[in-house]
Amino acid sequence: MSLTTDFIAELIRAANEADRLTPFEVKRLLNRSVATIREMREQTGVPGSYRVKDVVIDLQVAAARADALPANEIRDNLLDAADIIRTLKIILDGKPS
Repeated sequence: MSLTTDFIAELIRAANEADRLTPFEVKRLLNRSVATIREMREQTGVPGSYRVKDVVIDLQVAAARADALPANEIRDNLLDAADIIRTLKIILDGKPS
């Protein structure tokens, strides 16, 4: 498995255990997700959006509020991050070298 695939699996596992994660773990996972998504967007040429509905902005807000997020919002944010990263990985895997 690739590092990206491993990270996607880590996000999904964490989402399934959202009620057991510490705020530090949530913040770390969400911040890693933001960095990964930005890097992958750059590699794919898929631009980010500076509008209110960009998932990166949502993830950054969630990371900043990690100590106050209920388990269901933690789960949703981690699954959103995994979904975006998986989609970007599919795009990257399909790009000619």
